[in-house]
Amino acid sequence: MDQDRFIKVGNHEISTILRRWKAAILSVGIFSVFTNLLMLTGPLFMLQIYDRVLGSRSEETLLALLVLVVLLYGIMGILDFARGRIAAQIGAGFQSTLDERVFAATLKRAVAADARARPDSGLQDLESIQRLLASPALFAVFDLPWTPIFIGAIFIFHPMLGWLALGGGVLLVVITIINQYTTRRPVLEAARDSAISQALSENFRTQSEVVHGLGMQDAALAKWAGAREAALITSTRAAHRTGLFTTLTKTLRLFLQSAMLALGAWLVLQNEMTAGAMIAGSILMGRALAPVEQAIGQWSLVQRARQGRKSLAFMLGTMPAPEPRTALPRPKAFLDLSKVTVVPPGENTATLRMVSFRVEPGQALAVIGESASGKSTLARVLTGIWPPVSGKIRLDGAALDQYNPAELGRYIGYLPQDVALFDGTISENIARLAAAPDAEKVIAAAKMADAHEMILKLPEGYDTKINGGARLSGGQKQRIGLARALFDDPVLLVLDEPNSNLDSHGGLALDTAIRAFRAKGGAVVVMAHRPSGIAECDLALALADGVAVKFGPRDEVVRALTQNYQTIAGEMAPKGGA
Repeated sequence: MDQDRFIKVGNHEISTILRRWKAAILSVGIFSVFTNLLMLTGPLFMLQIYDRVLGSRSEETLLALLVLVVLLYGIMGILDFARGRIAAQIGAGFQSTLDERVFAATLKRAVAADARARPDSGLQDLESIQRLLASPALFAVFDLPWTPIFIGAIFIFHPMLGWLALGGGVLLVVITIINQYTTRRPVLEAARDSAISQALSENFRTQSEVVHGLGMQDAALAKWAGAREAALITSTRAAHRTGLFTTLTKTLRLFLQSAMLALGAWLVLQNEMTAGAMIAGSILMGRALAPVEQAIGQWSLVQRARQGRKSLAFMLGTMPAPEPRTALPRPKAFLDLSKVTVVPPGENTATLRMVSFRVEPGQALAVIGESASGKSTLARVLTGIWPPVSGKIRLDGAALDQYNPAELGRYIGYLPQDVALFDGTISENIARLAAAPDAEKVIAAAKMADAHEMILKLPEGYDTKINGGARLSGGQKQRIGLARALFDDPVLLVLDEPNSNLDSHGGLALDTAIRAFRAKGGAVVVMAHRPSGIAECDLALALADGVAVKFGPRDEVVRALTQNYQTIAGEMAPKGGA
């Protein structure tokens, strides 16, 4: 199956990252060896106290043993603290190494419409693995091999105590296996429902104006409450299930320690062992079974990390890291499409089929057609958002996939149909979220988009902070979006319905910007419904159902379409009769 193949590829990438921390994980194992050896301090101390100190009534021996125990416990504490620090560094380093890779893959996968419609858990999956690596569950992996060693030591005290400890350990393992199979589904369902309710809450928050403007508060609250209640039900069910096994394990371990004392006391009465061995055996059994109890207590974390790794591996397998590309020189505005067919990610039907045209420096192409004719698909494929399934798109002779994506973004200015601004200042938004925006380039782009005066009238001018554009009108957002598209002097401008929110003044400013951009040798592609949006275009491409029906000089294409519409209208008109 493709899914298994993608998971295998992603798992290989994750394993490669984990191998970088092989030495650190090995050091945790080495510290665990000495920590577990030092765990024998307590039982041996009890053995000496009961069998030597109380028998000899020697205070000097007691003091010497106490000093030695303090030293050994101090060393054990340092080693345990050290392995905890190392485990935390392993988890943080693993997450830090993959953070950017996972974030980039999440953004890339969100291009598909079906992916945007559901919550993405990539970063949460990565965090679940990080939490497991930094948790005590990692210590349990290294401590569990010592369980049979400790049980073997109990056999030395007395075989009956050993068999009791072994039986208790086997029973705990059986409980662990049952726990794995019975809690897996509830834990995963709880994680899924929680993600859905959080995504729904965030969606309503970002669309709060629509919710309030249309009086949807009660409906939104009811829908969110339903999702939240489902999340609470599944999380409570998972908590009850895991809590049952955690409590059962803890109760059984405490009972086994008491049973060990009772059996040891009986053996002491039978003169088959000493009181010191009885106490030491009880402590040793508690230490032997502690890793099993710890593993059960951390089992929900283990399950979430296992599922997280599987989901993360699938995402990384389907979204491979981009290969390094040779940096190409700044291209000229020669845009050439040859028999391009596009199938949107996550879909099976082509929305653009066998489209070919050429635009040269200084030219502007109007792409016209009815809704769902493929205009926005063409905009996305021209900017490299969606890859074509066949055909080639070349910019100055080089296919778009030969450019580094970040470099391609510098050469192509894009104004989407729905302009989205991000948290930050207007200057940062125009500069495409650059950490240190170049003020000269920002102002030059704003002036070219005729947005400079508008921005200066805002409370803090270019330093005005916006929250997703909530404080701006649709026209203001569109003009700032145009300035962002023009930032850093691109060679190609792709404008998707650029005048949809503009008034007459904004429309004239748009025409002026297109004219100035063409004069500098740039090429422009404009997707438009309204004739006013193509006034500065000298070429036109007519699309219908994803197919190019006419390409050529603007006036010829518009005239041909007009005649075609008139012919169709005439054929549909009712005929006169007697």
